[in-house]
Amino acid sequence: MKRREFLKAGSIAAAGLALRGLSPLEGFGATPKNAKKTVATDKVRLACIGIGNRGWDLVREFGKTGLCDIVALCDVDLDADFCQNALAAHPNAKRFRDFRQMFDQTGGEFDAVTVAIPDHSHFPAVMLAMSQGKHVYVEKPMSRTFHEAALMMEMARRNPHLATQVGNQGHSEGNYFQFKAWQDAGIIKDVTAVTAHMNSARRWHVYEQNPHKFPDGQPIPPNMDWDTWLGTAMWHDFNKKYHPGDWRSWYDFGMGALGDWGAHLLDTVHEFLHLGLPYEVEPLRLVGHNDFFFPLSSTLRFRFAARGAMPPCDVTWYDGIDNIPSVPEGYGVSELDPNIPPSGNNTIQPAKLNPGKIIYSKDLIFKGGSHGSTLSIIPEEKAKEMAGRLPEVPTSPSTHYENFLLACRGEERTRSPFEIHGPLAQVFCLGVIAQRLGRKLTFDRHTGTISGDPIANALLAGAPPRLEWQEFYKL
Repeated sequence: MKRREFLKAGSIAAAGLALRGLSPLEGFGATPKNAKKTVATDKVRLACIGIGNRGWDLVREFGKTGLCDIVALCDVDLDADFCQNALAAHPNAKRFRDFRQMFDQTGGEFDAVTVAIPDHSHFPAVMLAMSQGKHVYVEKPMSRTFHEAALMMEMARRNPHLATQVGNQGHSEGNYFQFKAWQDAGIIKDVTAVTAHMNSARRWHVYEQNPHKFPDGQPIPPNMDWDTWLGTAMWHDFNKKYHPGDWRSWYDFGMGALGDWGAHLLDTVHEFLHLGLPYEVEPLRLVGHNDFFFPLSSTLRFRFAARGAMPPCDVTWYDGIDNIPSVPEGYGVSELDPNIPPSGNNTIQPAKLNPGKIIYSKDLIFKGGSHGSTLSIIPEEKAKEMAGRLPEVPTSPSTHYENFLLACRGEERTRSPFEIHGPLAQVFCLGVIAQRLGRKLTFDRHTGTISGDPIANALLAGAPPRLEWQEFYKL
């Protein structure tokens, strides 16, 4: 696509957002709405889009709840080994390779859908489902572009009777309830900085560095619907480096480590500190930067303005096995090499660090892991001193999967609906643009645009979808 055409397409998309009155802060701090009962029976009739790998996890977990009947299974690669568990577990479910055909042929036979397909295809599947009155559970990251997240939030706002849930399951586990309880009790307050890190060995980036083109085409697996797999993305010849697992590392299809793990590390910080959208995103380190796939390691700094009585806050993201952040003295030794002594500035450079976060407030420092792992106060001496002041933390009334199904029945509210998770998804989109372009972005939170950088601003919407997929952006 020529540069001029790309800029024009991005400008048109951005203008569309402005004309429709969408605000980047839509739903900021809002409370999720109750979903009215729209299911025909006591059990929610569920259709699953994407049934291999993480999709199989969803099929299994939803099946275990006893609250749903799985009536349809859809995957572009139904014959693949990774789909066979789901097919064997639900032999009576109708089978499809194209979710559009599933809606056309059996749309009246299910109430809700799960979407566990590559990031670039979340948007059309979600928008089609909601346009036909279906409740939606979609895996994180919610969308691949800032524009898509805005449209998904708007669709949810216009359909408050539909339950929406994003698959960051930590929102139904310990840290979600602990963070709110500690904040209400004044334990977590005046947070000025957060470090989030994912330094485990990566499951992508196993090919050459400094590429000058996309991989050459390979034979498409028998009976696989490659055209539907591509969805809204521009045409690429099939290659095993895209499917079945490495799609996440390519800008055209995924959101890298930030999109994969950010929702499991920053969800409670973002929601309960009311961070909204940053005014600046700066890449501080990019190793292996190129035009095609994500860097081998990245450090990104997101700057958030003051919110009411809450002070400004910087969130710094680290990924890559050679990009481990320093931690404060007294962090502990469970994830660290105890033989490494403290440095002179009261920080330690660990040899190994599991995915997690460090939260710095005016008076206290907290450390936590990923997903629903609860926070602890560091150092240990301070934790002991605070022990008698810590409030009781309520237990979760339901798993993340039960929560969604109960919301479909009007009995609970989803804990990670689009209006809550959408702005965080947009934060990730801004981070990916900074990674991709390798430069600092200045974001105008009032207009929802990137200032002084037309290429970056066009990437808020991204390249226009292929012709047969444009209809989903008009729903």
